[in-house]
Amino acid sequence: MALTLSDVQRIAHLARIDIDAREATEVHGKLQAIFALVDQLLAVDTTGVTPMAHAQDVALPLRADAVTERDQHARFQAAAPAVEDGLYLVPRVIE
Repeated sequence: MALTLSDVQRIAHLARIDIDAREATEVHGKLQAIFALVDQLLAVDTTGVTPMAHAQDVALPLRADAVTERDQHARFQAAAPAVEDGLYLVPRVIE
């Protein structure tokens, strides 16, 4: 992807970042280097490579999916300023 200096200045304007010409030139060079690295990564043939979630082949221990706490919703709702039909009532904030 080709990025021009005017593109960098436009992006800075859209982001409301005040940069001068020297800073824009520096940012342009850094962005070009990043795009070059991305192009290198895209050039690698990954056909047949299985995507992975972690660099090591590890499995996390799983616990049983069981309820471990007793139901206390009535206790919590008793402390609420307003409750109706098991739901918390809150003031309207959007008209």
